[in-house]
Amino acid sequence: MEEFNQTVHALKEWAIAINALETGKTIMLLRKGGIHERGGRFHVAHEEILLYPTYEHQQPFLLKSEYANLVYPVTPGWHPETVRISSWAKITDIFRVYDESIVNALLPFHIWNEYFISDRLKWKPRQPLYILLLKTYKLPQVKEIPYRAEYGGCKSWIDVAEEINLLATQPVLSDSAYIELVREIRSIVEDNLYAPSA
Repeated sequence: MEEFNQTVHALKEWAIAINALETGKTIMLLRKGGIHERGGRFHVAHEEILLYPTYEHQQPFLLKSEYANLVYPVTPGWHPETVRISSWAKITDIFRVYDESIVNALLPFHIWNEYFISDRLKWKPRQPLYILLLKTYKLPQVKEIPYRAEYGGCKSWIDVAEEINLLATQPVLSDSAYIELVREIRSIVEDNLYAPSA
């Protein structure tokens, strides 16, 4: 297996969600296609990715209360002058879900609330909600990169200007703890998966 030492590929995600991944409070992200996604649909462009924190669209009312209180509001169009990259992740599992009851059954495993789930499933209802499971690794030192205009906008995937070294990173969760969480989540999802008729 080829050793993965550095990358420029990054997944943009709310800073509060990245913090939850980095502290082992979740291994799960929920995504649908953004305005500037290819074909308006979410797709996984890379499996090993830097975690790029965003702030502008964080909405406390879409989060469980223990996370909502940690969100700092920013004005539209605001961005930091430098972006702090402190982790990367391997996307180990991807599920496409249409059924609200499945995502509700997964509430203990992620940071969002029931309103977020309902809202995401109703938006473009013929498109699935993507459930991503990520094994997250902390960088030995935070890498501060200058913000660039091309990093902005409603898109999930960007390439940062220079490669970031991933050597000497430490997993947030042990292999056994991660595998057990994946097993629990997979059992909930796979027992109930279905695709809508065309």
